[in-house]
Amino acid sequence: MIAQTIKVACSNCNLRELCMPMGLTSAEMDRIEDVVASRRKIKRGTTLFRNGEKFTSLYAIRTGFFKTCVASEDGRDQVTGFQMAGEVIGLDGIVNDHHTCDAVALEDAEVCVMPFDRIEELSREVNALQRHVHKIMSREIVRENGVMLLLGSMRAEERLAAFLLNLVQRLHARGFSQHELVLRMTREEIGSYLGLKLETVSRTFSKFVDDGIIEVKQRHVRILSTDALREIVNTKMGG
Repeated sequence: MIAQTIKVACSNCNLRELCMPMGLTSAEMDRIEDVVASRRKIKRGTTLFRNGEKFTSLYAIRTGFFKTCVASEDGRDQVTGFQMAGEVIGLDGIVNDHHTCDAVALEDAEVCVMPFDRIEELSREVNALQRHVHKIMSREIVRENGVMLLLGSMRAEERLAAFLLNLVQRLHARGFSQHELVLRMTREEIGSYLGLKLETVSRTFSKFVDDGIIEVKQRHVRILSTDALREIVNTKMGG
């Protein structure tokens, strides 16, 4: 597939605060714009990068939604994360210069391509950029630790409640509603991520509906009681 590339202007991007450091001078901003080589459009269902592929760039998601996954020993996909607009994807490749998962678009998407050698070079001169890259990496570590906690100690209800709270919180940071979301992933993908069977995910969604915590219309979820979701999670975390 020939990627469609367009020159990027970070300074005009409405997601700038989410994937760029704050407080840059216009000269620093110009230099960072030079690092962002191009944009790529990724069709729904296609792969941005694959497990084992050589790592060259980080990708800032401009529009759309992705999942990262690895093939488990029995050949099925194990979902390791979901990423949305304003988040940076591809950090898994930094460790040994090869990607360790597949990144698949869950809807038509567009990413800004940031060659990593250029980022490293510029980071040495623009301290704010170096701090920002460290912050993004740190956020990923914290998120992964959160997932480990979910899978290690929580029952199905707590896992799904924590998942919905996390998703709506990330969407809210992008200016979306705190109470409504469209699930870009299937129930099966949610189950894979949370370590639950498909039937368990469906049953837990139904229970939340019966309890008056959420309303569900296909992929549209409306959260009627954020407090109830928080309570489900906190009772098990000693909160």
